[in-house]
Amino acid sequence: MKDVRQEYHAPGLTEADLLADPVEQARRWVDEAIDANLPLANAMTLATVSAHGRPSSRVVLLKGIEDGGFVFFTHYDSRKGDDIAANPNVSFVMFWGPFDRQLIVNGRAEKLDPEQSRDYFASRPRDSQLSAAISPQSRPATREQLEADMASLAQQYPEGETIPMPETWGGYRITPEEIQFWHGRPSRLHDRFRYLKQGTTWTRERLAP
Repeated sequence: MKDVRQEYHAPGLTEADLLADPVEQARRWVDEAIDANLPLANAMTLATVSAHGRPSSRVVLLKGIEDGGFVFFTHYDSRKGDDIAANPNVSFVMFWGPFDRQLIVNGRAEKLDPEQSRDYFASRPRDSQLSAAISPQSRPATREQLEADMASLAQQYPEGETIPMPETWGGYRITPEEIQFWHGRPSRLHDRFRYLKQGTTWTRERLAP
């Protein structure tokens, strides 16, 4: 692995390229990645910390940028849900290799209003609703039992009937306190800008790579 290297050739990033509002700048980068049909353009690696100070991370999908925050959905009684309940401070990173771009967000996560979660749950494909409803996420389970539970629920709610959203499933909004934009440059002299929330405004500074 020590000999694996990739040079960056992108033109880079300047302050003039960035919007004053980092949330809107993040939206722009995400939209550009989606418009370019990059694989899993909305994938983000979310890091949480447990009540005992143990960090963990996993890939989740960003499902919206609204009300000044970043939205994703999951099981509230999963490991990440337990972590957030104990410590709402979280961080996530999104990386788009073809663009030589990286977005880092640090902030606090809070549950969405249940109605917002129900609206999104209802928009999901039927099989996704079924799997969310039966999954004891983050806990031991056999493949056979999961498939049996899913088949049983599908029989309970035939095609066309509404599958109720589990009370233990829903969305979170991450309200950012720090946002970083990273752009690869040749010779590893990358461009990196950090926005920090100061009250209701944002300050911006360039960081060394």
